[in-house]
Amino acid sequence: MSELFKGLFDMEGAYVISVTDFLLCLACALVLGLIMAAAYMFKTRYTKSFVVTLAVLPAVVCVVIMMVNGNIGTGVAVAGAFSLVRFRSAPGTAKEICMLFLAMGAGLIAGMGYLGFAVMFTVIMCTLTMLYNFLDFGAKKNAAAYKTFKITIPEDLDYTDVFEPLFAEYADSCELVRVITTNMGSMFRLTYDVVLKDAAKEKELIDKLRTRNGNLEITVSKQETKENSL
Repeated sequence: MSELFKGLFDMEGAYVISVTDFLLCLACALVLGLIMAAAYMFKTRYTKSFVVTLAVLPAVVCVVIMMVNGNIGTGVAVAGAFSLVRFRSAPGTAKEICMLFLAMGAGLIAGMGYLGFAVMFTVIMCTLTMLYNFLDFGAKKNAAAYKTFKITIPEDLDYTDVFEPLFAEYADSCELVRVITTNMGSMFRLTYDVVLKDAAKEKELIDKLRTRNGNLEITVSKQETKENSL
């Protein structure tokens, strides 16, 4: 039976992983993957594909590390192959990338045979992840005050400082971040990033802006940060 799992290129005196050890490490890695996937889903928006990937990734890394088994040449080749995966996948958020690194770390530790350390590492990191999610750690304070205003104006209106007095009255800060032409160049669309002094006075500010832009379209939305930035 053991001959079935013997490598064709194994040399005499080389250590060969037993089937029992292989299955034990693989099972441990799969359990760790499930724990990490469950921790990631706690109070977090997620997709099915990412959660499944997170559950399977530690087992994949674990098997690769066991097969390398101290062979430096094979290890370098595997590292090169893993680096190509990044260019075959869509960029993720900082949190997703962090969880992928944690899953790979747990799989690496399990593949080296340190199952106790792998379990300890997973439990500690997953506990911290769930705690940070529960406390909403890092959330922007007074998020309702951070708004993006998109204001449409006619082409004959000089937009330079036309809305700044109103924003100075209702906002702590205001920045014109984009100016584009629309409607065949007959109108401008201005985009402002604004921090309101009082979020309850948002409608009052919009009404006063409408008197200055000729009652054209005004869009107010939550101010977004770039998800792909770290």
